[in-house]
Amino acid sequence: MRKEDCFYLGKIVTKYSFKGEVVIKLDTDEPELYKEMESVYVEIGANLVPFFIDKSSLHKGNQLRVQFEDVYSEEEADAILKCGIYLPNTMLPKLTGDKFYYHEVIGFTVVDANFGEVGTIVHINDKAAQPLFEIDRDGTEIFIPMVDDFIKKVDRENKIIQVETPEGLIALYI
Repeated sequence: MRKEDCFYLGKIVTKYSFKGEVVIKLDTDEPELYKEMESVYVEIGANLVPFFIDKSSLHKGNQLRVQFEDVYSEEEADAILKCGIYLPNTMLPKLTGDKFYYHEVIGFTVVDANFGEVGTIVHINDKAAQPLFEIDRDGTEIFIPMVDDFIKKVDRENKIIQVETPEGLIALYI
């Protein structure tokens, strides 16, 4: 499985027992959606390796306590400690309305209510204090904060995101 075809679900943060159980901190608002999984991909080095789940249960809010097949000792659990957990993109719950996954809007055109067509989303920068649309406008990079008040409509069918940004924001880049 390629990492590009998967989404990040969380990280193995600690061991739970001497029998190899681990605790995964889930990066989701709905941890209950993931308590019945049969398998996950564990990022070991540069590879995603499938791990099958013997049993799992929710643990302290957004954590999942997991017993993987073939991980039955502390030493085996140590080998996967701090590793990322991934699932195929096909397992993402479908979003509707103006909610979207970051990977889903790459390639969408951004249209501003005042400015008009801004350009094409080439990346989502989620490393900043606030996520940003990185937009390419004929070789010029434009950054628009992903603020709910700015995003007016997500048109999946036509691959357009309509925004209304403060006056002068886009002009800063041009």
